[in-house]
Amino acid sequence: MLDFKNILHTIYEETKQLSDTGRVATYIPELACVPEDKFGICLLDIEKESYQIGDFDERFSVQSISKVLTLAMAMGLIGEKIWDRVDVEPSGDPFNHLSLLEQENGIPRNPLINAGAIVIADILVSELKNPKKEFLEFVHKVSSDTSISYNEKVASSEKATGFKNYAAANLLKSYGNLKNDVIEVLDFYFYQCSLSMSCTQLCNTFYLFINRGKCLQNYDFLTVSQVKRINAIMLTCGFYDEAGEFAFEVGLPGKSGVGGGIVALLPKKFCVAVWSPGLNPKGNSTRGMAALERLTTLSDLSIF
Repeated sequence: MLDFKNILHTIYEETKQLSDTGRVATYIPELACVPEDKFGICLLDIEKESYQIGDFDERFSVQSISKVLTLAMAMGLIGEKIWDRVDVEPSGDPFNHLSLLEQENGIPRNPLINAGAIVIADILVSELKNPKKEFLEFVHKVSSDTSISYNEKVASSEKATGFKNYAAANLLKSYGNLKNDVIEVLDFYFYQCSLSMSCTQLCNTFYLFINRGKCLQNYDFLTVSQVKRINAIMLTCGFYDEAGEFAFEVGLPGKSGVGGGIVALLPKKFCVAVWSPGLNPKGNSTRGMAALERLTTLSDLSIF
């Protein structure tokens, strides 16, 4: 049996020594306030045993990691109809680029880039009476944790500076792929990205993706087929134009966020969350990427 406690300790100490740990995101002003030296790891195995080190219980803005959760909720509500409005191909472009969206007539490449996640947000705005409240309740149920909440300051900061998201939403609207009011959809989108969670809470939430759609309390949220598809999208699209590099170096499905968080998982084995706010030029956590490469190397566990 693997000694995850010692493996995490080794990884933590090794990656603490990195000479370049990236730069904190500044284009969302509220994220620029987070100290660069924060670093936490939590790993939760299929038997519900948990291992942690560092700032694993400190909450941070999960940002694009939330896109996996809105996708899961939307799939639970409308199933395969999602794929009429968003594709499942890697983009090869940064998360907020718009050129492909115009070339491909308003159909985003996948649901984990910004344009695709805005379409998913639009679906939830159509399907739910109170999207912000009901999405948060969904996260509470999946995680078995009612303390999870939005960060109002981060949401306001995004709303004030998210000009490319306004552009993407209006472009989607021009192609008929946004059914609701642009401001209403983006209000929900900015709030979902402001979700504030710790590494521990992320592992608890993402447990259903290693447990065939069942959460920690063993309630069904997704079918096995839906989990398979979401995990596949995380593998191919979860790290934007660095998805191939992550698959090559780490070999796990996962999702990053510009708040410095990364969640990765091995179905039927474990899920792991890492938080270190310094980002590389592709917008992924520098120390987080290095830590996860070491995890699959030291444990000899990956999907490959």
